[in-house]
Amino acid sequence: MEREQLSSRLGFILLSAGCAIGVGNVWKFPWMTGQNGGGAFVLVYLIFLILLGLPIMLVEFSLGRASKKSIAGLYQTLQKPGQKWHLHGYMALCANVLLVMFYTSVTGWILHYFISFLGGNMTGLTDVESSALFSNMQANPSIMVGSMAIVVILGFIILSFGLQKGVERVTKYMMIVLLFLMVVLAVHGLTLSGAGEAVNFYLKPDLSKINGNVIVAAMNQAFFTLSLGIGSMTIFGSYIGKERSLLGESVNILILDTFVAIVAGLIIFPACFTFDITPTAGPKLLFVALARVFNGMPGGRWWGSLFFLFMFFAAMSTIIAVFENILACIREYTNWSRVKGCIICGAVILLLSIPCALGYNLWSSFKPFTAESSIMDLEDFLVTNCFLPLGTLWALLFCIRKRGWGFDNFINEVNTGKGMKIGRWIKPYMTYVLPVVIIVIFIIGIMTYEFADNFTIWSWLKNLF
Repeated sequence: MEREQLSSRLGFILLSAGCAIGVGNVWKFPWMTGQNGGGAFVLVYLIFLILLGLPIMLVEFSLGRASKKSIAGLYQTLQKPGQKWHLHGYMALCANVLLVMFYTSVTGWILHYFISFLGGNMTGLTDVESSALFSNMQANPSIMVGSMAIVVILGFIILSFGLQKGVERVTKYMMIVLLFLMVVLAVHGLTLSGAGEAVNFYLKPDLSKINGNVIVAAMNQAFFTLSLGIGSMTIFGSYIGKERSLLGESVNILILDTFVAIVAGLIIFPACFTFDITPTAGPKLLFVALARVFNGMPGGRWWGSLFFLFMFFAAMSTIIAVFENILACIREYTNWSRVKGCIICGAVILLLSIPCALGYNLWSSFKPFTAESSIMDLEDFLVTNCFLPLGTLWALLFCIRKRGWGFDNFINEVNTGKGMKIGRWIKPYMTYVLPVVIIVIFIIGIMTYEFADNFTIWSWLKNLF
């Protein structure tokens, strides 16, 4: 099966950034920031992006470009005979599927809000009515499953047109329009009365708020937003040539991703402080805060429609990227045509995504952790706290160990082509520091996770001893 190629460097950058930019930026980053101390979280997050995100992004891009395979097949190409590194490929494929099992529902929420704003159903309401819209949506199984299904079907229809004519073309247009609209909305947000207080909370770090939970949350968010640890970036590395070095391309993607995350906060937090909405509201922050803002804003129906339309574009860019990764893995295993793979993978993912969609209504009695938890929390925990850090560690060790691909092969692949180069000085850091940091943070993440109401393993051990 001949390997497809992206048509341009811009397509690669925007497609890779589109994978990173999405729900992790416009939905999860703002409420994670609100729950973890505001500017303190942002500071730690930016540090982790540089110290952890950038090296691991280089790992994923180099593995993909060197092998010209997805995460499912790259180890068989690069590993030595008889080795078992390829077991990570199966784990990563499962993690990608698990990710879209809840990511499609969140994208469906955004789609529902866009349609509701466009139809005029989100404006002219009292604050109480506006705030209740999110809970009412989640309690309706028809809306939850229907909107999720539209996302899955639309995503695989786009994939069926091919890499260049479908995935690359659609994502490029969505990303360009998204960036423009976010800047416009951020400028408007800074004109609100609560903007000064919001910027102080959001961008002025209070170092006293930095603790283990903030550090772990920031690390996990860095992986989540960059789609690292499960091979989501690897697939795009496999679609490019060797004309440009990987460091410069990775830095461009990192800057673009960070820009969108920061701008998303400049849109949302001024609204919170202006309309007296607590910035620690969690996942409801985006939907409750923005619904109230647009509800009370002149022309709010159209501003709300445009915002949620292009927020939908942001989420869909990630959906398309992860779907493409899953499809490529399955096609390498089966040699199916692209269209056949889209039909079968789409049907399976649609079925697997139903539990999350029903987890807030028909199956809401299932509480995997706390009394407020749902099926989505279980899926998110497995991906964010387990698969992402462990998958990152596996790929990293493969690149630095002599019994794996080896550091020399890794650094040569990273530096092949025009552009920024990275020196061999990074070898001790990637060999001795980075693996230990990832292991420690993984352990802290498990130890401090609230598995039940007011229960963590760490608090249990402290009480025990």
